[in-house]
Amino acid sequence: MLKGILAISGQGGLFKLVSETKNGIIVESLLTGKRQPAYASARISALEDIAIYSDVDEVPLKEVFKNISEKENGEAAISHKSSGNEIKAYFGEVMPEYDEDRVYVSDMKKVIQWYNLLQEQGLLDFSEEEKEEEEKTEE
Repeated sequence: MLKGILAISGQGGLFKLVSETKNGIIVESLLTGKRQPAYASARISALEDIAIYSDVDEVPLKEVFKNISEKENGEAAISHKSSGNEIKAYFGEVMPEYDEDRVYVSDMKKVIQWYNLLQEQGLLDFSEEEKEEEEKTEE
């Protein structure tokens, strides 16, 4: 689901990996659809590698997105521009065990912004994961 979706430090929005070059990659903005190069010197993070700190362990971002999707019945979440207190309260509902010392409001806003962008683009599909979970329980 999150494979090939990237966040690039210093640039708003999310990007889809298009191809690789000798000294970087070509990405396409999910906001504008424009393609651009991203060089090895930029801090690039794949969403599938991002996790949120919790009191017990790190929770993969896709699990947080799934919790938001279940809370919102597949619809958009609250705005990432909501007040800090609203964001904290909302995040506490979708991930009650988040580590309050290490997860900042700015992180929460980013997660909500990313969720809404992916949801708007129709890129959140949790059916693949449900199939994998069913196969694991059958074994």
